[in-house]
Amino acid sequence: MRKIALITGATAGIGMAIAELLAENSYNLIITGRRKELLDQLKNELGVKYKCDVLALNFDIRDRQQTEETIDNLPKTWENIDVLINNAGLAAGLTTIEEGSIDDWDQMIDTNVKGLLYITRKVTPLMVKRGSGHIVNISSIAAKETYEKGNVYCATKHAVDALTQGMRIDLVKHGIKVTSIAPGMVETEFSLVRFKGDKARAEKVYEGLTPLSADDIAEAVWFALSRPAHVNINDMLIMPTAQANITTVVRK
Repeated sequence: MRKIALITGATAGIGMAIAELLAENSYNLIITGRRKELLDQLKNELGVKYKCDVLALNFDIRDRQQTEETIDNLPKTWENIDVLINNAGLAAGLTTIEEGSIDDWDQMIDTNVKGLLYITRKVTPLMVKRGSGHIVNISSIAAKETYEKGNVYCATKHAVDALTQGMRIDLVKHGIKVTSIAPGMVETEFSLVRFKGDKARAEKVYEGLTPLSADDIAEAVWFALSRPAHVNINDMLIMPTAQANITTVVRK
């Protein structure tokens, strides 16, 4: 019987790469996202390519009511979720604290922290009931360090790190694994979103170095998921070779 993985933010980047790799490894998938056209396209492509079942759920994880209603109304055949990938997240803006946009702050907090909590709160009881499961939170080097103008984004990822540790303590007695995957610089839509569509500025972030790819992070997730039952990968920090820490980067 195929396992079921629920992946949030599956319409691009790391989420899409994880979805493809898990489909390749015989998972059935629940994929979520706000962009319905991309979600439906991914569903069709994975279903045809890997002969897996894919359930596409189009909702905004920031909306508590939408999230609760969507999970509460899962078809019975999809309730046995084995893996939850909390991937949906973003950075919005890059400003000092006194110049920060409160709208950007709200967007990051609502997505990176509250959205993660909303979906986790609905899925974990299903895992507890069965006495098994695995939660993977996609975190960041920004959960471990901070940098100039990254104030609120770093705070949200520090929160994800703390929540991951708390989840692990709360859920260990139920046989549920909890893993944090914390990447450094990954070239996805991340910077394009942060800079609100400014492609030139986004590309400059990765200029002169080879950043991580979405596939690199997907492979790390798969490594954690594919360990034996008695092994849990608590925390994985993954950096490009050219990046020593959050601010030390070598460019050629």
